[in-house]
Amino acid sequence: MSEQTIARTAMPEERLTEDLLERLLASESPEAYLSQGVTMERTVAEYMGQLLERRGGTKADVIRASGLTQTHCYDVFSGKTRPGRDAAVMLAFGLGCDLTETQRLLRLAGVSELWPKVRRDAIVIWCLEHGLSRVECDDQLHRFGEETLLKDRPDVARGRAAEGDRA
Repeated sequence: MSEQTIARTAMPEERLTEDLLERLLASESPEAYLSQGVTMERTVAEYMGQLLERRGGTKADVIRASGLTQTHCYDVFSGKTRPGRDAAVMLAFGLGCDLTETQRLLRLAGVSELWPKVRRDAIVIWCLEHGLSRVECDDQLHRFGEETLLKDRPDVARGRAAEGDRA
């Protein structure tokens, strides 16, 4: 069994949204659908914890790779706060997420998913799928004249940490 297969089995299997929608629409009542036990209540903090555990990294690794402040990241990991859209994308880069995991993280954060029809989102999607870091993604966004993820925001690391991240 491959490492990737083992890693995927550690998290609960999720059904495709389209399949669930078909089941819901075919149900005679909301109760009939809900009794099937196919819904889930997962927070962004729980999902991030599962991703972190699955990858074997540390919160400090995520903080460094994301470019967000330690306080903001710990608040998200603890469930004290939900990240905004760009912060969630930055956390996805910090966690080493692929596009599917990033989209799920965005949904759980209660923000819009990345959409390939939007120029900036298309660049971010390409970077995620090609395994680029958050720093490399920001370079691509800057190259195309788009707003970078690490911009003048209160929840991003300042000074030496931010500069070291760009090296």
